[in-house]
Amino acid sequence: MEDKSNPLALIPIGVFLVLYLGLGIVFEYVLKIPMGFYNIPIVVVFLIALCVACLQNKELKFDQKLALMGKGVGDKNIITMILIFLVAGMFVGVVGRSSASSVAYFMLSIIPAQFAAVVLFIVSCFVSIAMGTSVGTITLVTPIAVAVAQTSGLGIPLCVGSVMGGAMFGDNLSFISDTTIAACNGQGCAMKDKFRKNFWIALPAAVATIIIILIISLRYKVSGTIQNDYNLVQIIPYVLVLVCGISGINVFLVLLIGIFSGAIIMLATGSIQAVNLLSNMGAGAAGMFETTMVAILVSAICALISAHGGFTALLNGIQKIFKGKKNGQLGMGLLVGAMDIATANNTVAIVMANPIAVQMAQTYGISNKKAASILDTFSCVFQGVIPYGAQMLVAISAAQSLGAAVTAFDIMPFLLYPYLLLVSSLIFIYVIPEKKEIPVLEGLNNGTNV
Repeated sequence: MEDKSNPLALIPIGVFLVLYLGLGIVFEYVLKIPMGFYNIPIVVVFLIALCVACLQNKELKFDQKLALMGKGVGDKNIITMILIFLVAGMFVGVVGRSSASSVAYFMLSIIPAQFAAVVLFIVSCFVSIAMGTSVGTITLVTPIAVAVAQTSGLGIPLCVGSVMGGAMFGDNLSFISDTTIAACNGQGCAMKDKFRKNFWIALPAAVATIIIILIISLRYKVSGTIQNDYNLVQIIPYVLVLVCGISGINVFLVLLIGIFSGAIIMLATGSIQAVNLLSNMGAGAAGMFETTMVAILVSAICALISAHGGFTALLNGIQKIFKGKKNGQLGMGLLVGAMDIATANNTVAIVMANPIAVQMAQTYGISNKKAASILDTFSCVFQGVIPYGAQMLVAISAAQSLGAAVTAFDIMPFLLYPYLLLVSSLIFIYVIPEKKEIPVLEGLNNGTNV
């Protein structure tokens, strides 16, 4: 860690936040552009922030700054993260997303309509773990949720809120989620270790959510049956990825198993033509390009900021506010939460917070898997409830396209899982006794990132 402290070195981060948040507010609420925050080219805004960072630190020549940026981007954890992004994208491109409706309609066909909201939550949990994307899960399951609500008599906000909560559960735990990849590789820990640490925080919140959804559902007068076609064979690649990931197999091998099994099943069931298989893999990888570029640009910016003393200044400020290891964990969570509120993107928030969190983990003696768990969990908490996040905007758009008059503020009271995940996280930080673990610095030296 750099010895010098220079708060002015943090200006590039401020420039990014002001431009992105400011333009997002103007687009979304002044110009009334649908998905306003997501019409802003985030890569362009990060490039502007990088230019600002390059203009600072007059002591270094531009060639020296390029060397610093190259060292930051060339870090083993960054390269690993980028490669996993691309392979995970290929996996999703191969297997597609048709299994979501199959899982949903299978469970809805065997469980009474009174419990449909609980089913939607559980299905969304599974689908988001399998697919690694909360937005993709919401896109697929929300139309089913609206149809279920209209057929059964359950409230649309309850059903859509249940889908969103389940989607964030999987986004937090999935081995192929970009948030998990970013958190684990940024902190240098094995995904299986982070999963095990995260699971015992997420599970109580999920169980409590199911109980509360069930209690709320019993207040509705429910009627009707929910039937549709389904094909469970297509979920096999997702199950293989989940089982292999939990068992501790290298993440690259896990994804290759998923791609190979998915290709065989999709071809055998006639869901895809052989000629389209490679193009779908390419399209899946291309879907990760923006996330990859963000990781590269943020790494370059953070290298310059660190060399100029910005992170030392930020860490000094955090230490003055958050005293002790437990408060330090809360400070780490609030740090990534603030980044998420500003960017409305939990992956970007984690990538931005990673280098600061590494220094905080070393200072407070927090293990790398605990640090990765905190970053992923708190980013999902905030991303799961902000009314201008992609998850909420996609859910509202999908519901309204089916004639459901629902707003973000109708759904927010039913976002039970993110609220309970926050409560569970605080309990695990302040109440549950913590086992002695290896600090983050040793974990990084061991290279246990995959």
